[in-house]
Amino acid sequence: MFNTDSLLLPFFDDGHRCLHDDLHTWARAHLTNRVHSGDVDHHCQRLVRALGDAGWLRYAVPAEYGGVLPALDSRSLCLLRQTLGYHDGLADFSFAMQGLGSGPISLFGSELLKEKYLPHVASGKMIAAFALSEPDSGSDAAAMTMRATRTGDSYRLNGVKTWISNAGIADFYTVFARTERDEVDGVTAFVVDANTPGLSISERFDVCAPHPIGSLTFTDCEIPLTQRLANPGQGFKVAMQTLDVFRASVGAAALGFAEAALDLAIKRAATRPMFGGMLADLQLTQAAIGDMSTEIDASTLLIYRAAWERDVLGRRTTRSAAMAKMFATEAAQRIIDRSVQLHGGLGVRVGHPVEMLYREIRALRIYEGATEVQQVVIARETMKNISGAV
Repeated sequence: MFNTDSLLLPFFDDGHRCLHDDLHTWARAHLTNRVHSGDVDHHCQRLVRALGDAGWLRYAVPAEYGGVLPALDSRSLCLLRQTLGYHDGLADFSFAMQGLGSGPISLFGSELLKEKYLPHVASGKMIAAFALSEPDSGSDAAAMTMRATRTGDSYRLNGVKTWISNAGIADFYTVFARTERDEVDGVTAFVVDANTPGLSISERFDVCAPHPIGSLTFTDCEIPLTQRLANPGQGFKVAMQTLDVFRASVGAAALGFAEAALDLAIKRAATRPMFGGMLADLQLTQAAIGDMSTEIDASTLLIYRAAWERDVLGRRTTRSAAMAKMFATEAAQRIIDRSVQLHGGLGVRVGHPVEMLYREIRALRIYEGATEVQQVVIARETMKNISGAV
């Protein structure tokens, strides 16, 4: 469980402390089982509605459009994802995609787009999605080949997006496409309604931790100029600044998973008879729990430092958010693996919470920039900072 002593750190204010307490109270009552069976689309739609009805999705949009706070607050987003991740990975996913899918609108949308989408995101009446990856351009977003061709007062989109979370249940997609002759990075961002002619869900596939995901195909998909985000050719900026806001929150979700795994490990060790005592009496078990606890605290500090730098100092957090995401997701993988080991055979039984955590954590080391990409980002930013100081 979240170490409430962490809330005494100067990263947080009283609003964050109240958010933590209220959200845990709600989650304990409404998120009682992280292992879901049956129709995953239905579960996600239900969770989005529940999060909207409870007011938690209001933290994903600015106050002017139905939110709680004047602007997106990274610390609140991280607290929400950490807490939801502790209780239910699918609930964390449902919240995260509302934020990520609508984040570009909050940050770069016109007044028309903000009023059209954001209040419905906050209420859970619309489901959002973020469509950046392509079959041959995942982490290397600059290699995208999808095209948007200007035709008078509209754009015509052609191409394929894949690994798109919420594919098939989203009401709208934030889509990135290459636009010829545009300046800057040559990529432009758009908001595309799910019922737009020419847009189809061309594939749905299963992943180890089930959630709605698939591929989108755009065939002469025509959208009005008013659906464009920011200026032509600024799509890469839109994508990267959005990911900068939400990347630390990926680490926060992993932190919630890790805390759940540690709690399960401690309960198992305290009740499992072993060699005339309990599993918890063995020094090897205590060493494992000591390492797990330390990595959780280190993750906490990195995550909330990055969030605080963005919220309070107003800095770009490319380096610190990459560190938080990289360390917390890798640490969570180790912590959950140790928890599985301490559970023995029970830890790999399908349907056990720790087995679910083992499947849930794996994707977090890949999406929104794989660990190896974060290492490159950190190195480049570090060298840039040193070169600038010389």
